Amino acid sequence: RTNFTSLADPSAVGSGLTGLTTLMHEAGHAAHFANIKMPSPLFSQERAPTSVAYAETQSMFLDSLVGDAAWRQKYARDRAGMPIPWEIIEEDIRTTHPTKVLSLRAMLAVPYFEKALYELPDDQLDASTISNLADQIEHKIQGGLSSRPLLSVPHLLSDEASCYYHGYVLAEMAVHQTRDFFLKRDGYIVDNPSVGPTLNKSYWAVGNSQPFLTLVENLTKSPLMGDAWVGELNRPVDTVIAEEKEAYDKMAAKESNGDSKGDSKSNGDAKEEVKLDMHIKIVDGDDVIADTDADGGFLQSCQKFEEYIRDRFSSNKRAKTGAN
Repeated sequence: RTNFTSLADPSAVGSGLTGLTTLMHEAGHAAHFANIKMPSPLFSQERAPTSVAYAETQSMFLDSLVGDAAWRQKYARDRAGMPIPWEIIEEDIRTTHPTKVLSLRAMLAVPYFEKALYELPDDQLDASTISNLADQIEHKIQGGLSSRPLLSVPHLLSDEASCYYHGYVLAEMAVHQTRDFFLKRDGYIVDNPSVGPTLNKSYWAVGNSQPFLTLVENLTKSPLMGDAWVGELNRPVDTVIAEEKEAYDKMAAKESNGDSKGDSKSNGDAKEEVKLDMHIKIVDGDDVIADTDADGGFLQSCQKFEEYIRDRFSSNKRAKTGAN
């Protein structure tokens, strides 16, 4: 049994992208744990010796696809089935790529703060010292006070997530190294039929029977390093745009020629059957919104959920307008 949740809000601009990224992220976890083939369930448990870095590499690899122009060209469609225009993707790249290094620094700041915090003598553990220490780390790592204060990071405030956050940094390193491996080996990632079997063989099937660093090296043929991540950050914006435009155009050509699996017609065709070999329920609290068994299939449930969201959002909007 697998549960997904989302905080996406149709009334918040950009919330859909956040919700989609979250969905892909959790689907990465599901694909990983569902494909572990070992003689005991202990090899697929979330706790030690399964590491945060190992688990998050699988989820973050899948959610990284949402940012690929080729993925967006094929799967980011409006209700008429039209792909997202290239101009929007280009604007996104020009806006976000130059500042991605700030996200790297923000990630690094959390484990560096934790390290400094745990190194403090017990007689210095008071609110003022800890607050000042957080400010010092932000200035040292991020160049100034962060828009997301370190002490607002929930992992630092709960005991089960302490000494945890560095796993995300290691996972991000592994994701970039894994993507770099596939791009050098195959030339592309989106809809590449060899990606899944490679991940399954090297990352998923063995579960936690092998250490994280060993798994990364087995797949990428290189020890875990930050080179691929740093290399991505150092790419000039115009180079990124040119390469993403090429990938976007190649996917568009595949779609128009019907060469891509699940061509563009299938994105909006509710008559085409999708068999997932699972029972899916979409719920809101105790209310069952859609049920693949009761509705007759996956796409029928998707349509029902879409109508529910549209009707609920429209009702809320009308209520707010009336109240004003």
